[in-house]
Amino acid sequence: MEEMEEELKCPVCGSFYREPIILPCSHNLCQACARNILVQTPESESPQSRRASGSGVSDYDYLDLDKMSLYSEADSGYGSYGGFASAPTTPCQKSPNGVRVFPPAMPPPATHLSPALAPVPRNSCITCPQCHRSLILDDRGLRGFPKNRVLEGVIDRYQQSKAAALKCQLCEKAPKEATVMCEQCDVFYCDPCRLRCHPPRGPLAKHRLVPPAQGRVSRRLSPRKVSTCTDHELENHSMYCVQCKMPVCYQCLEEGKHSSHEVKALGAMWKLHKSQLSQALNGLSDRAKEAKEFLVQLRNMVQQIQENSVEFEACLVAQCDALIDALNRRKAQLLARVNKEHEHKLKVVRDQISHCTVKLRQTTGLMEYCLEVIKENDPSGFLQISDALIRRVHLTEDQWGKGTLTPRMTTDFDLSLDNSPLLQSIHQLDFVQMKVPATPILQLEECCTHNNSATLSWKQPPLSTVPAEGYILELDDGNGGQFREVYVGKETMCTVDGLHFNSTYNARIKAFNKTGVSQYSKTLVLQTSEGCSFEPQSAPYTQLVDIKKLLAVAWFAFDPGSAHSDIIFSNDNLTVTCSSYDDRVVLGKTGFSKGVHYWELTVDRYDNHPDPAFGVARIDVMKDVMLGKDDKAWAMYVDNNRSWFMHNNSHTNRTEGGIAKGATIGVLLDLNRKTLTFFINDEQQGPIAFENVEGLFFPAVSLNRNVQVSTVPPRVPAAPAHSTPKAARGWYINP
Repeated sequence: MEEMEEELKCPVCGSFYREPIILPCSHNLCQACARNILVQTPESESPQSRRASGSGVSDYDYLDLDKMSLYSEADSGYGSYGGFASAPTTPCQKSPNGVRVFPPAMPPPATHLSPALAPVPRNSCITCPQCHRSLILDDRGLRGFPKNRVLEGVIDRYQQSKAAALKCQLCEKAPKEATVMCEQCDVFYCDPCRLRCHPPRGPLAKHRLVPPAQGRVSRRLSPRKVSTCTDHELENHSMYCVQCKMPVCYQCLEEGKHSSHEVKALGAMWKLHKSQLSQALNGLSDRAKEAKEFLVQLRNMVQQIQENSVEFEACLVAQCDALIDALNRRKAQLLARVNKEHEHKLKVVRDQISHCTVKLRQTTGLMEYCLEVIKENDPSGFLQISDALIRRVHLTEDQWGKGTLTPRMTTDFDLSLDNSPLLQSIHQLDFVQMKVPATPILQLEECCTHNNSATLSWKQPPLSTVPAEGYILELDDGNGGQFREVYVGKETMCTVDGLHFNSTYNARIKAFNKTGVSQYSKTLVLQTSEGCSFEPQSAPYTQLVDIKKLLAVAWFAFDPGSAHSDIIFSNDNLTVTCSSYDDRVVLGKTGFSKGVHYWELTVDRYDNHPDPAFGVARIDVMKDVMLGKDDKAWAMYVDNNRSWFMHNNSHTNRTEGGIAKGATIGVLLDLNRKTLTFFINDEQQGPIAFENVEGLFFPAVSLNRNVQVSTVPPRVPAAPAHSTPKAARGWYINP
């Protein structure tokens, strides 16, 4: 039952619930904690006044509260109890459980009433600290929320089963052992608290004080409190309203708002909901059993990975030791790769163990809590929370869906060291009468550049009699830096992708055989496409039509090699969709690091109001979440009504205007000014989305199976390569 303890603690104070009340969102709060987090809102900002002014915001518009950030766009979620934008900021405190709590704006007036009956300030607002949904209280205040008698009973049984020595209920810090219990107050006291809070004089002198053990027995034998109607406090619940899904009293049926609703017998609905909860628990129990077996499998995988790692390292060391001493450095590099793979596999499996353990603990805690609730004999109290528990059980079961109980990593090491060719080459070493090959000749008529890629072709001199076994192609970094090898092989043509736009590269080629390496060829200077280049404006972009006159629209295909496995490609990788309902990321093949670039995508299919995201990303962006959830992507996600900008899971600049089938999304990446701007149907969407962006970026999209997106080709096709003058082909020989 220890795993159930999280279900029994208040999210505000972190202690066991005391006089818990049920919020409309089905979460619970201590009555005292609920009063502590009440916030008084201005009359003009209350939801009633908003409806009166025609704004149409409801008390419980969950979707808008989630997407619009009703109270503050800068708020992180926790502590969103602060008032509306026009309300003064109230300093916050942190509860022992880590939830930020706003104290009352005004100190409560001195009163002899109990906390439940004390008056509540007008237009008081309460926000659930778990789901952050807000509600304006009516004239009844906190008395309008039903009390969770079932939860009180479960906590009582849990504490009695766990605590061998009864503790004082009034100690402020570390509770001392109780010495007496007052049968009338139903409170356990230590000696100091009894003298301070329960003096033996006045009306308290008639109370009967008994030893704690006897008090525990009398508490068990005392009749359970019966839930009463929140609208008619003197009436007990007698029926169940099917339409409102709540217990009601006979006055609610005769003169209240439930008079025209369908009602059923309380006992019958009690048995029905107990049966439904039991059936739901059966499915969740099977998932928990599978999770336990899965954890055993993962732990065995850890052991197997350890054993395979040791065996593989021993084999690798034996192979490397068979080579000459000059290979020792290479041996160390190979060992480092194995260790890296080893650590990566262990990290993935251990992370999955940790994640699955947490989910299993939460599931087990919920199961034990539900089993305790099923033991409850109060139909009214049970029916107050049964619907919410059934939903939670089904939701938890759904979270153990497809893929959750599947290992994310294999135990095998996909590495293999083949040293036989090298050993064979060593045995075949001999003196030969042979010359190095002649210097290759670059075939200028077949060399060209396209966008940010370059194609080079070469051949051996016609009169060369020494054969070449292969060629080495080298390029510099585009800024006059050192050369680096980009191709080694027997082919005489090579296309190099991923170069920078509007950059000048130097290329050279040499041939090799068993004797040695030839001289380098003449240096070929390659000029990649300018992509999009024009003088930066001082004012922000306002007219996309004017921009298109200056820009060459970038065009690219999507990259299957780096995309998530759920992405589906078609139309020569120009069109993408997804096989999963979850968001998956796909990148374009073309990268940008400088200059100004603009590209467009069309929405070919848009069903069921999903939120596709468009933007740019690093090559190592997370592929299994919405674009912009991590710090490697800058995106705009949009539905059929509005859009938001997102980077590192931070949402900003909500803008009205969404997308539909056939919409065109424009992305303007200005690396001269380090800005990113979005357009929908040739109209700028919101302000400049992001500033100070620099580095290498790839076009990126995240979508699910309800969306299909295609790249838009340039509206003015490029001239054929054979008709392009040499001066425009992007290369020339360095003199």
